[in-house]
Amino acid sequence: MAKEIKIRWLGKPEDQDYTAAQSYLSLLYDEATSAVHVGKLKRAPMFKFEAKDIFRASGLSLLGVTNSHVKVDRKKIKSGKALSPLLLIRDPGNGKVIIADGYHRLCAVYSYDENAVIPCKIA
Repeated sequence: MAKEIKIRWLGKPEDQDYTAAQSYLSLLYDEATSAVHVGKLKRAPMFKFEAKDIFRASGLSLLGVTNSHVKVDRKKIKSGKALSPLLLIRDPGNGKVIIADGYHRLCAVYSYDENAVIPCKIA
């Protein structure tokens, strides 16, 4: 019988996640708007969503396990290292959820369990 993989999570996002989210959101929005979104994320409570639902809401494609960043996150999962929660933005204009930070973590988790419950902040 194969060993079940337990996916562990940190209790809150790391500071670097907000920096990465700001960088990514600055590609989609002007600096002021992206800063407002990051500020809302910092104040947002934690929620939990299934991996498959985050993918559906984002409309993004799943990256394969051969992607270098996904490989790194899969190794963290296998070694029992806790992952940082995802940072999500609701984009009502496009009817999608933007993964401001954590896309590769989401893909790594999904590769183990599409029903995995993932802690997130969403604004």
